[in-house]
Amino acid sequence: MKRTNPLVLATAAVLGALAGFLFDHLLTISGRPTFTPSVSLPIMLALLGALVVVLALPIRRAIRGPRGTDRALTEGNSQPSAPLVNPFRALRIVILAKASSIVGAAVGGAGAGLAGYLLSRPVPPPLGSTTAVVATAAAGAVLVAAALVAENMCIIRKDDDDEPAEPAAGGDNHSW
Repeated sequence: MKRTNPLVLATAAVLGALAGFLFDHLLTISGRPTFTPSVSLPIMLALLGALVVVLALPIRRAIRGPRGTDRALTEGNSQPSAPLVNPFRALRIVILAKASSIVGAAVGGAGAGLAGYLLSRPVPPPLGSTTAVVATAAAGAVLVAAALVAENMCIIRKDDDDEPAEPAAGGDNHSW
């Protein structure tokens, strides 16, 4: 599994910002009030970020030893011991973290686009709507950070056995 690409997050944020800006612009030219996200949206985004990190903690504890040491090599053994990790659970949490980071980037970008449109208008916007869109953008950034931390917590160190053996330099490809 590959880590989340920063280019994907940047693309989601830019597309979200464009969508938020254009949505408010279309509402304004049609004579409707601008969009103001609910106060519960930033709260839910921050809670989702906390939930993703909390779900990743047991995976981190299973991968790492009691004092933050890598559990793969135990003190008395030279052979790596199998980590006590359910791989399906770890995969589900990593996928949740990846999806949360992309959603956080898109929603945070949309909040930034809404804020950009509100602040570009000649009439100052009401404080309540400005606070809501800025809080949404900030909560999107918090969700991205929490999701990336959770994704990092679920990474298992590669074993030497994971890489295929390279052929010998002298042309003899036999391993016996």
